[in-house]
Amino acid sequence: MNAVRPIPWTLVSLRARGDHRALRRAAARHGGRLLALSPWTLQACTDEASRQRLAEVLQLPVLVFTSPAAVRAAAALQPLQALPGQHWLAVGAGTAAALRRAGVTAAQAPRRMDSEGLLALPALAAAPRVGLVTAPGGRGMLTPALQARGSTVLRADVYERVPLALADADIQRLLALQAPAALALSSGEAMQQVLAQLPAPAVAILRGTFAVAASERLATLARDLGWEQVVVAGSPRPAALARTAAQALAEASAQALTTRV
Repeated sequence: MNAVRPIPWTLVSLRARGDHRALRRAAARHGGRLLALSPWTLQACTDEASRQRLAEVLQLPVLVFTSPAAVRAAAALQPLQALPGQHWLAVGAGTAAALRRAGVTAAQAPRRMDSEGLLALPALAAAPRVGLVTAPGGRGMLTPALQARGSTVLRADVYERVPLALADADIQRLLALQAPAALALSSGEAMQQVLAQLPAPAVAILRGTFAVAASERLATLARDLGWEQVVVAGSPRPAALARTAAQALAEASAQALTTRV
C-alpha cells in the first residue's frame, strides 16, 4: 500500500490482559487509540513439576518456543542457555527477539510466522526429538504434524491462559465505537473467545470493523466469521498490525470521499 495521511481511528486489541502496551504505542504512532478486549490473562507455571519438565525439555537437540510469553515464563523458571549443536526455533520474529533478550542469540524464526512456517524450517524436517515450550490450548497442529514425520515431541507447558469475563465497561466502549476502526487479529482462539461473550449488537459492531489479520489463515477465518473488510498485515508484530490498519482505514476514507464527490 502507498503511504497515506493518518486519520483519527481506533484499534481493537484482543491480547491478554496486561499485554496491550506495544500495540497501544504502535497505534498511537499512526494517530490511533486502543480499545482492549482481553479474553484471558497469562499465568506463569511456577511449580516444581513444571520446572523439572522444562529442564528435561531444554536438553533436547531441537527446541520450539511458541510465543514471547513462553520465553518469559521459561526464563523465570531457569536461565536459558543454548547447548552446543542445539537448534532454538521461534514461531515468529517477536518470539525470536524475546529469546535474544533472554540470552539465546542464535534463535531461528520462519518468514511465515505460524505453525506452517515453523514446520518448513530445515531443523524440523527430520528431527528425532523436539522440545516444545508453550502453553495449553492454541491450534494444536504442531505436535501431530511433527509426530507424523516420526519425531518424538516432549512438551513443557510453562504458562497458561486463564479465561476472563469481558468487562462491562469495555463492552460499552465497543458499543459506543465510532468508525473508523480496525481489529488487530493475531489469534483465532482469542477472537472466538471474545465473540462468544459479546451481545449481538456488539458482535455486529466488531464485524463492521476492518479485520487486520496477521496471516492469510487468520484472514480466511475472519471472512468465515462474517467480516467483509479484511486485510493481511503479514506479521503478528504490533508495528505491522497498526501500520496496516492505519493505511487500510485511511484509504477506505479517501475512497469514500471520492465516491461522494
